[in-house]
Amino acid sequence: MASYPLVLAIDGPAASGKGTLARRLAAQYGLPHLDTGLLYRATARALLDQGHVLSDVNAAVAAAEALDAAHLPETRLRGAEMGEAASVVAAMPLVRAALVDLQRRFARAPVGAVLDGRDIGTVICPDATVKLFVTASPTVRAARRHKELASQPGAPDFDTVLADIRRRDARDSGRADAPLKAADDAVVIDTSALGIDEALAAAMAVINARRLASGA
Repeated sequence: MASYPLVLAIDGPAASGKGTLARRLAAQYGLPHLDTGLLYRATARALLDQGHVLSDVNAAVAAAEALDAAHLPETRLRGAEMGEAASVVAAMPLVRAALVDLQRRFARAPVGAVLDGRDIGTVICPDATVKLFVTASPTVRAARRHKELASQPGAPDFDTVLADIRRRDARDSGRADAPLKAADDAVVIDTSALGIDEALAAAMAVINARRLASGA
């Protein structure tokens, strides 16, 4: 069985565990990994740093076009505030269009790649070797996010986090351009009752079966 190229498309809503799973899969199969959500967070971060409002489409497109996927200031891009800001700019069709080519170039790495986001299997890599849609209930996802934020000064309470999760879900699923949804041929992994090791095992079972069947 050939080892490469192996392109894994991992989609799902906020705090579903897709990012952690994508990183574990990249390490397992020796593939480069791109958290595409960081691209939208970096776009929003650039807007705020430059004094623009998040609704400034022209400035957002310029910021997106200037990004370098290899140099994203991850420590400045995490947190609930940046997640919410990213969801705003991600709803702009022109911003999404500006970032499509960058993501597709990453996916064409000679060894393959792992990309996680909201539209990888449906838009960015429709021919990916394996497509996974990672999800969990809003309550479970809010509990995970609340735990992550609990140690930070001024951390929001659980109800606020849950409301943010639901608002982002509605925006991401309801946007006209590349809405959040599972690709028709994606395998859904619900992590509501799964630990990361269990989710990894489930994902690897799908990937290994697909590789065996296709010779990838």
